[in-house]
Amino acid sequence: MRKQPLKSVIAMHLKEHASIYLFIIVLFLMGVIFGAIVVNSLNFNQKQDLYYYLMQFFGQVSKGQFASASDMFQQSYFHNLQYIGFMWVLGISIIGLPLILILLFLKGIVVGFTVGFLVNQMGWQGFLLSFVSVMPQNFVVVPAFIIMGAVSVSFSLKMVRNQFMKRMHEPIFPMIIRYTLIMLAISASLIVSAGLEAYISPVIMKQVVQLINNK
Repeated sequence: MRKQPLKSVIAMHLKEHASIYLFIIVLFLMGVIFGAIVVNSLNFNQKQDLYYYLMQFFGQVSKGQFASASDMFQQSYFHNLQYIGFMWVLGISIIGLPLILILLFLKGIVVGFTVGFLVNQMGWQGFLLSFVSVMPQNFVVVPAFIIMGAVSVSFSLKMVRNQFMKRMHEPIFPMIIRYTLIMLAISASLIVSAGLEAYISPVIMKQVVQLINNK
């Protein structure tokens, strides 16, 4: 049997799981919005404390006082890898379906809160800082999490159907192999996000912080 081109396989996958992807993207965006709203719910003292630590961090950035790039790379990669791995386990466990959705929602909250706080405290300068410090790696991480989340939800639903609907029985082992291969491919893509966070973002962030301080 002739193998289908990768592009056709991806297109078929997206078409088949379009509703799951739509739901997860909306859920993530709701998390981002909720995170931004949480910023406004902080009282004055909480905002001042966070802003103080933020200014200390940016002061270190402007002086080039970063952790070593290799340490940042490892920390970033293994943190995101744990997230992906946890979603993979939850997908297999069947009962982990709600937790997958919670993890994606929490990721949205973190992104929304970070960007929202910077903009709330520093205006357009905060937006610029968030764009160079938070966004580069998240351009890779967020799609990776959304794809892994959608695949995990889909796999979990298939496991439920196999367990409770005998007419739709499908061999489990090939499903697990495909599921694991997707997880490994996504894990490999996280090397790019870790590289951006460790080697690119600090350099750009230092330039932006120095530019803001000189104004």
